[in-house]
Amino acid sequence: QVQLVESGGGLVQPGGSLRLFCAFFGINFAHYILGWYRQAPGQQRDLVARITDGGGTNYAESVKGRFTISRDHAKNTVYLQMNSLKPEDTAAYYCDALSIVTRSDYWGQGTQVAVSS
Repeated sequence: QVQLVESGGGLVQPGGSLRLFCAFFGINFAHYILGWYRQAPGQQRDLVARITDGGGTNYAESVKGRFTISRDHAKNTVYLQMNSLKPEDTAAYYCDALSIVTRSDYWGQGTQVAVSS
């Protein structure tokens, strides 16, 4: 059974930092493109950052230079380091695993990030 479990969300002041974690169970971690998406209330779910099986990354323009995505194959975990957080970063953050072989797509349950003074 495939399971993605996010953690690390919370409330932080503007300018602060958070690190999100997504642990993967039941999949061969190396054969997936891993991503972080976010969805604010009343908004669509948008890509924040993505990392390929080869380690290539891409980011939404709004987070470039502030957020960093990384993956640890030994721990089957993907991370999102978020620095210089802004109120507009407030959203539910979801991790995603897209198989490069079957195109199967799996989502976590989400973790809430709130940036407010």
